[in-house]
Amino acid sequence: MDVLEVPFVKHVGVEKDSELKLNVRDKLKNHIQTIHASAQFTLAETASGACLMEEFPQYEGKVIPMLRSSTVKYKSPATSTLRAKATLTKEAKEKFLKQFERRGQGVIAVEVELFDEASLVTMEGEFVWFVARK
Repeated sequence: MDVLEVPFVKHVGVEKDSELKLNVRDKLKNHIQTIHASAQFTLAETASGACLMEEFPQYEGKVIPMLRSSTVKYKSPATSTLRAKATLTKEAKEKFLKQFERRGQGVIAVEVELFDEASLVTMEGEFVWFVARK
């Protein structure tokens, strides 16, 4: 599945060139004219899911991934186009594969940073996914 085809992701306006991004628009602003926290969360959560799809293409269409939990920290006001960088540690990947091979399900954490046009980090977070065989 293309993460950009998720209806809510489309609604928020997440796009992709070399990476997932969110252009600043009036409909995404909050009361202080910065990009709303929920729009930033949507970009970051979408990036975490896309990261899993890139790392585990062999499971596409064979699993049900569900976001289990997340912890985010907003670090600075977002006033320009945001880009997402999602990373998965080697250790997290190995642990997940062992769980998944043994039990047909597993938990995996993806780290995400959002940064603006000046490369300033606006949000960082950990997105924990529960993944089970269909």
